[in-house]
Amino acid sequence: MVFTLDRDFPEMLGLTAAVRPSVVLIRQQGLKARELAALVTSVWEDNEAALRDGCVVKVSARGTRVRLLALK
Repeated sequence: MVFTLDRDFPEMLGLTAAVRPSVVLIRQQGLKARELAALVTSVWEDNEAALRDGCVVKVSARGTRVRLLALK
């Protein structure tokens, strides 16, 4: 599993039709360490099954979106 702020990583997965690794794309900037740790924990708890199966989770101020891999 990869946690990133870089939008290129999920795009590369889509272009290669990869099914692993799962990626959590965090689109919130300026988080403090405790806030980031709480966010990571929450994303894991809420999406554990999808993350194990292979997905991209996009987290933004508007909410969380999950897309299973292989992306199309």
